[in-house]
Amino acid sequence: MLRLDEAGVGRFLSMEEVISAMEHALADFSGGRVVQPGRVMVPVLDYRGFLGVMPAYTGSALGAKLVSLYPHNEGVPTHHAEILLFRPETGEPLVSMDGRLITEVRTAAVSAVATEYLARRDAAVLAILGAGAQARSHLEALGLVRDFREVRVWSPRRARAFAEEHGAIATASAEEAVRGADVVVTATTSPDPVLFGEWLSPGAHVNAVGAPRPEWRELDDGVLRRAILYVDSREAAMKEAGDVRAAGEIFAEIGEVVAGVKPGRRSEEEITLFKSVGLAVEDLATAELVWRKASGR
Repeated sequence: MLRLDEAGVGRFLSMEEVISAMEHALADFSGGRVVQPGRVMVPVLDYRGFLGVMPAYTGSALGAKLVSLYPHNEGVPTHHAEILLFRPETGEPLVSMDGRLITEVRTAAVSAVATEYLARRDAAVLAILGAGAQARSHLEALGLVRDFREVRVWSPRRARAFAEEHGAIATASAEEAVRGADVVVTATTSPDPVLFGEWLSPGAHVNAVGAPRPEWRELDDGVLRRAILYVDSREAAMKEAGDVRAAGEIFAEIGEVVAGVKPGRRSEEEITLFKSVGLAVEDLATAELVWRKASGR
């Protein structure tokens, strides 16, 4: 069985291709063409971490991701992952590949799909709360679907370094980053709200990708009251995302918008919110792209 480390995976990953693959994968998921049980999360209480198990079958890909989440890590990534693909026809193992980079890229690619369908066409100012791997990947992905003239970043520790590396503007507070922004990304490890509804301008779009636990929140009640809520999976979001559980009402899955079943943005003044919890189908679709390139198929 072939084994690809992170460098090997990276050689075959293209953000543009992953965005396109995520668009199709999300439509397939919302259309009922994917077999995907709920994610199993194993608490590692001694070390304040979690281990997730995420299996799926898409018709062309069969496999699972194992992912660890240790939000208090310092000096090493907060997420590590391994993805296994099997031959759907026989169940034979095909490839094992590092999943950390795949998780990083596909999460941002899914936000790019949501941004394409939900953000205003003239969106010009991007605000990113957080300065880690997801901030970096979202900057790349969202720049492929909108032409931003200004990027602001806030983080309690790494905003200045991120801004210098990526040509962004480091702000002294989250509020300063968000006020007047057209697109906002929340990509933090905070269990408490970092984005407040009173900061959001009419017509803003929010991609919320942090707070992956039912007891955690990145968004305050004001955001949830003002925004129209879209998710990647109704079932998973209501089970896993504290922000969605607090909102109580989901307008649509983004895959339904891609398929034309539900509308995206309906006015220039509407505030839209996409809450992502991450789906196994997204990992498998991305891993399948990597496998086909690596195997010359």
